Amino acid sequence: MSRRAIVNIFSSYNNILMTATDLTGAETITTCSGGQMVKSSKDSGGQFAATRAAEKLADALKDKEFTQLIVKYRAPGGNLSNNTGPGAQAAIRALTRAGMTITRIEDVTPVSYTHLTLPTKA
Repeated sequence: MSRRAIVNIFSSYNNILMTATDLTGAETITTCSGGQMVKSSKDSGGQFAATRAAEKLADALKDKEFTQLIVKYRAPGGNLSNNTGPGAQAAIRALTRAGMTITRIEDVTPVSYTHLTLPTKA
């Protein structure tokens, strides 16, 4: 029987934070960050740190018999740029390479109201 988990990825240019929870989101299974994987703080948001963090997260999930993942990634958003950092794609690829099955990928970056265009009356 395969168990399913939600992996929340926050990817900025300074760091990448990954948290695995159960389907309700109430119980945290494991966490990992790019800063734990590299010595230099300038490299903690990069692709290498994201790959290593995702491998560590996948190993912890495999130990607890989770095989299917729902991935939700986000960037800082708001008035800042809506682009995710360089580690988000690398982390998702590393999770797949580690043998996890990804069933869904969602972008949950918050969008500020200043970026939205409202419809005008003709």
